[in-house]
Formats: sequence, structure tokens, C-alpha cells
Amino acid sequence: MTAASPPEILRAPLVVEFPFTRSLGPVQSAFLTGLREGVVLGVTTADGKVMVPPVEYDPVTAEEIRDLVEVGTTGTVTTWAWNGSPRPNQPLATPFAWVLVRLDGADTALLHALDAPGPEAVATGMRVRVRWAAERTGAITDIACFEPAGGGEPRDAQATPHSGEFADAVTGIVAEARLDYSYSPGRAQTAYIAGLSEQKTIGERCPSCHKVYVPPRGACPTCGVATTDRVEVGPAGTVTTYCIVNIKAKNLDIEVPYVYAHIALDGAGLALHGRIGGIPYDQVRMGLRVEPVWTEGGRYPDHYRPTGEPDADYDVYKELI
Repeated sequence: MTAASPPEILRAPLVVEFPFTRSLGPVQSAFLTGLREGVVLGVTTADGKVMVPPVEYDPVTAEEIRDLVEVGTTGTVTTWAWNGSPRPNQPLATPFAWVLVRLDGADTALLHALDAPGPEAVATGMRVRVRWAAERTGAITDIACFEPAGGGEPRDAQATPHSGEFADAVTGIVAEARLDYSYSPGRAQTAYIAGLSEQKTIGERCPSCHKVYVPPRGACPTCGVATTDRVEVGPAGTVTTYCIVNIKAKNLDIEVPYVYAHIALDGAGLALHGRIGGIPYDQVRMGLRVEPVWTEGGRYPDHYRPTGEPDADYDVYKELI
């Protein structure tokens, strides 16, 4: 008799996105609006240093600073690193250098991309200039990149005072944070997910402390040993604790208020979370006995509903809260 083959380890692309909207103070507003207008602004600190990009508070004294100055659009590379394989949404689609550029009149350096044919064309101390984007909106990407400028270090490069006033100033930005990667849940969670497809909840028991973990992680975090003994738990369980959700989540078709709970499935050594349905939200309570409700074709329980059994005694689940 041949043993059944273990399920193929799952793997799938995963994208985590978090668009963050923030308002701009007078300094950052002037800096980004200036880029839109083809002007690079910095700020002068208490000790007379010119910082580009500008900051709102002096890094030494922590005092608020608003003394804006205009600096040059040419500068000097202070350090660099070659990027031979640009990723999507980076400044250039072809290989380029990441550079720190000290613009003429500034005392600090600005990080950006340098368009160069190869690493042999890049050097610390080389002169570069801003290449402006064809369309500018008031963002750091208004500087499309830097490009070689030739020539030597300018003499007596000075920053000049600037009011920071522009028509139709940029007052807010959306910072797009995104992470693309390939995720594998591993052996233990692959078996757990495969079990859910058959409407079963599969955990793993620690051979040392005998606690059953659901979902399993492949090892006991307390004992530090592998968990390979698979155990089917539930399907019913006990609400150990819960919260009432009053804010509707984007792209989630659930009316508020609703209850999200920690549920200790029968036979499990810790609680998992799930939504409680089939009962008014204000009647959910600790100790409530519940069971999973599966939708047709669903890959996991849609929610849990009361079983009609008497509530569990507190002593039965107090260690699982």
C-alpha cells in the first residue's frame, strides 16, 4: 500500500498596499510647490546650514524653522551606488545610479537617480544637474532624475532667500506604500488551508506540551519543537472574547455594527478569530457556543453562529482568553 502524497506547498504572489494621505506644513508645501515651478528650495538652520530637502524643525535645537532659500539645480555627487536591475516604478526603467547630490548652495545632500550609461561613468565628486519631468505636479518625481553636467566645482555658490510663496500651492500629498512579494504558508499552513477546502479545521499538536495549535505554524513557540501530529478540531467552539466593530471597512460588504471574536474551537489549545452572525451584536457574550457557517464554494467559514447549547463555563476557556 502506498502512502498518500503530502499536498503541494502553496505559493502565491502577495501585494501589500497602504496609500497614506498627509497634509503639508508651510515648509514642505513650499518645497513641493517649488519643484512644480522648477525651483529647488532649502531651509536655513540656526547655525546657518542649508538643508535640502528642507525640514520643519532644527535637527540641533529642535526649534521650528521657516527660513526658506533657493539653491541651484546643479550639484556634486557625494556618494553613489549602481542599480543594474531597476524595479517597477523606480525613477528610470534602464540601469542607473542612486546618488546623493549636494546642490550648489546646500550643505546636505538629496537622494535621487542619476541617468548614466554605466557605473564607469559615475564618480564621487562629479558634477550633475536636475533633469525636470515633462509634466510636474508638485512631487519629488518632478525631478525626473539627475544627469551629468560636466565642469568643475562652482565657486562661492550661495543660496538666496525665498518667500516660499507660489500661486495654487500644494497642500497635501498621497504617499503610496507598496510591497510585492511571493508568499508561501509552509507545510503546516498548507495542510490547514487544504483542510478548509473540505470544511475541516486541522491543527497540529506539540509532542512536548501537547497543546494543539490552530492555525498551525509548524513548530511550538513555547517548546521550540516541530509539530507534525495533525489533529482535526471543532467544528464548534466557544467565544473567549470579542469586540464590536462600528466602522465599515473598505471593500468589505458587511453592515456595521458586527462582532469579531476570538473562538476556541473544541480540541484546540488557543483561539482563532472569526465574525459572529445569526445573533444581534449586543447579545454576543463570552462563553457563547458557536459553529461555522460555510458559503457555497467558500474557502473558509463565512462566520460563526450560535449552536443553541448552554454557554460554556468560564473555567473551561479562561486559559484561552
